[in-house]
Amino acid sequence: MNKLERDILDILSDDCRMDAAQIAVMLGADEAEVRSAVRNMESRGTIVKYTAIANLDEEEDECVEALIEVKIAPRSGSGFDGVAEEIAEHEEVKTLYLMSGAYDFLVIVKAGSIKSVARFVSECISTFDCVLSTATHFILKKYKIEGALTVRKDKMRRIPVHA
Repeated sequence: MNKLERDILDILSDDCRMDAAQIAVMLGADEAEVRSAVRNMESRGTIVKYTAIANLDEEEDECVEALIEVKIAPRSGSGFDGVAEEIAEHEEVKTLYLMSGAYDFLVIVKAGSIKSVARFVSECISTFDCVLSTATHFILKKYKIEGALTVRKDKMRRIPVHA
């Protein structure tokens, strides 16, 4: 990856709404060169998706997110990758990482209720023959998502209580 591509990624990572003309001005580059670099990164799979960061904590959406740590015994022949592919196929799975440490995978899921997450773990994840253990952690509040603060400072202060 060259310097122009790195600079473009930095800008798009901060605000994916930027178009090639705006990026070109910011970098002092030619617009056609920026457009070509973006297309090239998309075709190589460097740029996977453009997305918005949503802070739904204030909304009435009854969505539950959880982090599930999964310890597995890698399968002969496919190792971690084969299991990861099967787990990733489930609609509830939003993010899946291979990790170092006590657990092998970190699975981030989104479902309609705590019970739905529990059902997903018991009926999907734990049914894999290679799964040794899981640990599920529910997200209670998000303070920062992908580098963006989600809580205004004036809302983080506690109300004083007087006796």
